Amino acid sequence: MFESIEKSASVPMRSSGQRLDQVAAELFSGFSRGQLQQWIRQGKLTVNGRSVAKPNHRLSGSEQLRLNAELEAHGSDLPEAIALDILYADDHLLVVNKPPGMVVHPGAGNRTGTLVNALLNYDAQLAQQPRAGIVHRLDKDTSGALLIARREVVRLQLSALLKARDIHRHYLALVWGQAPSSGTIDLPLGRHPVDRVRMAVRPEHDRGARTAVTHYRLRRSYPGLSLLDVQLETGRTHQIRVHLTHQGLPLVGDKTYVRKDRQRASLPDTAVLHKLEAFPRQCLHAARLRLRHPVSGEQLQVSAPVPDDFASLLDSLEPTVEPV
Repeated sequence: MFESIEKSASVPMRSSGQRLDQVAAELFSGFSRGQLQQWIRQGKLTVNGRSVAKPNHRLSGSEQLRLNAELEAHGSDLPEAIALDILYADDHLLVVNKPPGMVVHPGAGNRTGTLVNALLNYDAQLAQQPRAGIVHRLDKDTSGALLIARREVVRLQLSALLKARDIHRHYLALVWGQAPSSGTIDLPLGRHPVDRVRMAVRPEHDRGARTAVTHYRLRRSYPGLSLLDVQLETGRTHQIRVHLTHQGLPLVGDKTYVRKDRQRASLPDTAVLHKLEAFPRQCLHAARLRLRHPVSGEQLQVSAPVPDDFASLLDSLEPTVEPV
């Protein structure tokens, strides 16, 4: 799938002496500088009708730039008419409320029914974005707010904000154990040395270990359980699940990282224990995103309502401490 691109622009005199790729990125702001450099080398972005083939070509001002190219779709994923819960939308980005049980990216055994398939149906232009513009990840069984860029330049800006830790992601987590009022877990993560499906806390000097920082605050206490507000400073695979398990606060419903004997030892009430053990997924919900909009500059905060299964479970528990 290709999208034909035909655009032209005049180089302002104030850009005299600047590089062609730099000026093109300003005049054709919907495309990344890397993409424009590729088109310059291919002769698809011309100066006064002439191919210069060098992104570092210096301009003198008043030249006419013409872009005649094709934007190739990323991957072969197909759109599917799957309903999306849109929490926020404008011309630049989306925030969707991912339901529990939905896979984000198509893969082996999950080519259809994913969030990517749904997004391609919602906005066909997302086919031109890597991963349909999805900026960060959520596990299949984690619900909540997920950020999507609708244009390549916005995706790059959001990725930079994420790398600079300027996108604030807050989660709601129900864990086994009595948590302190607040805490920070600063431990590197990497692949488990034996089970490659799992992640684990690894020594800092280990090859593949990456810095990971998680902050948490106690929202409510129950007998043998704690409801936490968790904020990610970094976003490693399974970070919250592994960090909290290592802290002695494993997530309720996490079949990958929680041992049943740990659950039974922490909660003597048999009826409540059976209800918690029957919960089919980890009790983790991406409740809130906060960031500065990369185009308008406004502060954007988007909240995702707690899904019915998680809310119903919380309603069935008797707190020992009221919310703070």
